[in-house]
Order: sequence, then C-alpha cells, then structure tokens
Amino acid sequence: MSYTKIHYTVADGVATITLNRPDKLNSFDREMALETIDALDKAKDDATVRAVLLTGEGRAFCAGQDLAEAIAPGTRIEEIINAQYNPIVRRLRALPKPVVCAVNGVAAGAGANIAYACDLTLAAESANFIQSFINIGLIPDSGGTFTLPRLVGMQRAFGQMILAPKVSAREAETLGMIWRCVPDAELMNEAMSLTIKLAQMPTKAIALTKEALNRAQNAGLDTQLDHENELQSLAGRSHDYNEGVKAFLEKRKPVYTGA
Repeated sequence: MSYTKIHYTVADGVATITLNRPDKLNSFDREMALETIDALDKAKDDATVRAVLLTGEGRAFCAGQDLAEAIAPGTRIEEIINAQYNPIVRRLRALPKPVVCAVNGVAAGAGANIAYACDLTLAAESANFIQSFINIGLIPDSGGTFTLPRLVGMQRAFGQMILAPKVSAREAETLGMIWRCVPDAELMNEAMSLTIKLAQMPTKAIALTKEALNRAQNAGLDTQLDHENELQSLAGRSHDYNEGVKAFLEKRKPVYTGA
C-alpha cells in the first residue's frame, strides 16, 4: 500500500508512523485509518523494525474522528469503529514490539485513547487530552472505557468522560495517564531517543512483558502467576537472555538481537 495520509519511515531499528492530515488536526478518515493499520502490520512483519514511534504532523496529534465523514449518508458509526479504531487499538496492544507515542498537540476523542493504548506516551507541554465524545452525544470508544479507568481510577475516568475537561500534559503525567511531559522543543528528540533505546534492548523480553501485562488485565493472581511462569520460560530460552548473562559475566555491554 502506498501512503498519502501518513508518513512511514524506518531507521535505526525504529518505524516512525506520522499521522498526516495537519489541516484537519490529523482527525481520522477511513483512508488514514487503513493506512495506519497497514503501517502497523508492516512494522510487525519487518525484522529490521524493533520499536515503533507514533506521532502527528503539525500542531495536533489527533483530533479523533473526521465528523464530516461520520455523518455522511449511509455511514454507521459502529462500522467505523469496527473497521478503523478497534483494529488500530488491537494492533497497538498485540504488537510484539514496544510502541512509543509522541503527542505533539491536542489528543481528543479516539486520538487520546489511541495515545493511551501505546506502551510509553510522551507529550509536549502545550499538548492536552480530552474525552470529547460526550460533547456530541457519544460514549468513549477506541478502548477508552477499558484503558482510562486503569490509568486514573473510576471516578477520574468518569469525570473526564462526562465533563470533558481539557487535561494538560503536565496534569496527565501527574495522574499517570502518560509516561512523561517534556518541553515542546524537546519532544521529538526525547521520543526518538527513547524509541531507539528500546530498539536496542532485549525486545523479546519487552514483547513478553507486554503480553504479561495484557493478560493481567483480566486474570486473577493464581492465573497470572502461571502466565508469568510460562512467559519467563520463553524468555529464559531466548538468545537475548543468554547474551545478557554472558555479557554480565564478561563485564561488557550486551548486544541484543530480539531473538
């Protein structure tokens, strides 16, 4: 697939996906959503890609759904969710590679919830997050009702969803909604440095850690202990584990391959 509404580049083990509808605040239409899905699949299948960076072009990260498309005759909102947002969120959570999100401006509606679905989210100081669904009579989608309560608790999640306040990047960091808030001018350098660092780490163990956290969302303690044992067994048979132990004993820096 050729891309017209996202940018996709690969360098230093990092696939960078940039939402590219800046004149529409990177709001999703069908084409941009399908390109994003394809890019995530491409990053998954590319052995040279060991981490992913997701960001937006211009002054916004993503303003959610393009409402002009949503209200077009014959369009059903549940079809948009099933074809666009659910596949993106499922891919972000299932991707066996770390995903860093760099929120460069407003993240509204589905844009906010996609940012929360990433593994580590950084935001520029000027950025803000808003659960804007209620303002047009909708409920949060794109995994928001699953993710946000787990980040901030039920009361704060309900308040954000029903009252729709703008949450600053600094407050989002304080509440645990994102990993870090950074100065605007430093966002992309910080995000890229972090993503490159992840790409050089034992990404097999990162993928298994991500899987363990995904499973923990719906597991009791006994079940999760069994999951940890199973996944640790896989990690213990990996090349990266052997390399890490060998490098430690030899007092040198390990060279991980993700295998």
